[in-house]
Amino acid sequence: MLYWALIFLIVALVAGLLGFGGIASASAGIAQILFFVFLVLFLVAVVLRIMRGRAP
Repeated sequence: MLYWALIFLIVALVAGLLGFGGIASASAGIAQILFFVFLVLFLVAVVLRIMRGRAP
């Protein structure tokens, strides 16, 4: 998921440099959503790992 967020960020940067504002804005929005979804899933996994404790 983080990989796709980086891809959309790169697409947004390239589109912004070339003057395609609409595509850049949409790609940046998608990248932001994917990053926050990744962040939430990562934090949930960390919390579950902490709650689970060490494996015997």
